[in-house]
Amino acid sequence: MGRTYFVEEAVGQYLSDLSTKLKPYVTGLLIGQCSPQRDYVIRAVRTPPKEEQKEDNISPSNLASIDEEWITTHASQVSRMLPGGLLVLGVFIVATPELSKESQNALRKLIFSVEKSLTKRRLWKLAEEEVSDRAALQICSSTKKVVCRTYDVQDPKSSAKPADWKYQSALSASWLALGCTVNVNIHIPLLATSPNHDLEKNTKNGLNRWSKQIEDSVFLINGQVRGDDTELLEGQKKSKGNTQSGTQFSDVKVLTQLSQGSSHRSTAAVQICSGSINLKGAVKCRAYIHNNKPKVKEAVQALKRDIINTLSDRCEILFEDLIINEGPHKKNLERAYHVLPQRLFVPIAGSSVMLSDYKFGDEATGEIQERFVEMLDQSVQDEDIHIAEDMSTVDICPVTDHVDAPQPQQLIKATLLLKLQQNMGVVIAAAVAVFASIFSFNYFSD
Repeated sequence: MGRTYFVEEAVGQYLSDLSTKLKPYVTGLLIGQCSPQRDYVIRAVRTPPKEEQKEDNISPSNLASIDEEWITTHASQVSRMLPGGLLVLGVFIVATPELSKESQNALRKLIFSVEKSLTKRRLWKLAEEEVSDRAALQICSSTKKVVCRTYDVQDPKSSAKPADWKYQSALSASWLALGCTVNVNIHIPLLATSPNHDLEKNTKNGLNRWSKQIEDSVFLINGQVRGDDTELLEGQKKSKGNTQSGTQFSDVKVLTQLSQGSSHRSTAAVQICSGSINLKGAVKCRAYIHNNKPKVKEAVQALKRDIINTLSDRCEILFEDLIINEGPHKKNLERAYHVLPQRLFVPIAGSSVMLSDYKFGDEATGEIQERFVEMLDQSVQDEDIHIAEDMSTVDICPVTDHVDAPQPQQLIKATLLLKLQQNMGVVIAAAVAVFASIFSFNYFSD
């Protein structure tokens, strides 16, 4: 028996509109949430056109022209803008009848490429019991016929399985929200034997160790420890005073273990280091969960992954920014301060779910709005942008600097427009051969 996808009605209208505007085909991503019983699709987002396609008004002529790298990079950018509980759970193609026979093979290839790209970025892995099926949606632009199939992305030899595609109104209008502020204090040593260009790799390794601490943490939901298999809403009353109607919000406290239990042996090693990376401060985290009798373990897992993702994504954004603005070969080790991106949230019309993004301090509202149109095909009003955090800084200094060294009078502003055009090929350029130094990432909550 195949899986069932419950789909927001607005997604159906969006896909129908695409079929009348773009010929002979258009590809895109399906965004939603998996659960043991059923899956939910709350957004569909078309693949943005390349710059040359915009300028020349050129449309691709056949499926052989599908740019796999462009689509997977778009998926990586979109995944940064999804709070806990949401993920890219499939791809779609709207094509003319002439291309229908080729469409399924193209979709299968894209599903595995997108999943491979997203898995590389994650600091967590799918649990054994988790749903690993991803949707391949094919729509005929003429007849509007919908064909949905799934592939198991954990099995490279997976064959297509049929799936039901059912539209539902107000699907995510009353989804449940969980939020927390997590204090971060991570010290990552940089070995003297490690070359400068391993900075990004060292940071990811350090975040990997930290992510395991988050996985092992205790989560208090509204001040209580709840059993994994209990229903999230069990014994709870409808909360009052929510800022968004239809949303029930749970406040979560994260208790990180200070040390391992006595059954675990620990050893100490002396290593010569050329510097270190210090991540300090507090990060705002949020996750959403469906309202079909969700289990506590589903909600906690979604929030854990948002905690891990938001810190990892900000590190990626900073490294990309340093490459774009200062070049991959910059060797200046003078002390400097950089403005870090703040987390913001933007609502989805007709839904209790909010999308996420990051902005630098000197980034104009118009740039944020442009990014939402580019990445998510969504217009955003000024008043809909909710900044979750205060401005924060990165302190960059050589290992020989003293902690009490005087700070420069002005911060070095770092700007980055997270547009697909700027990010294509940048991250793979020469890694981040810049600073074997001390990074101090400071995030301050409201």
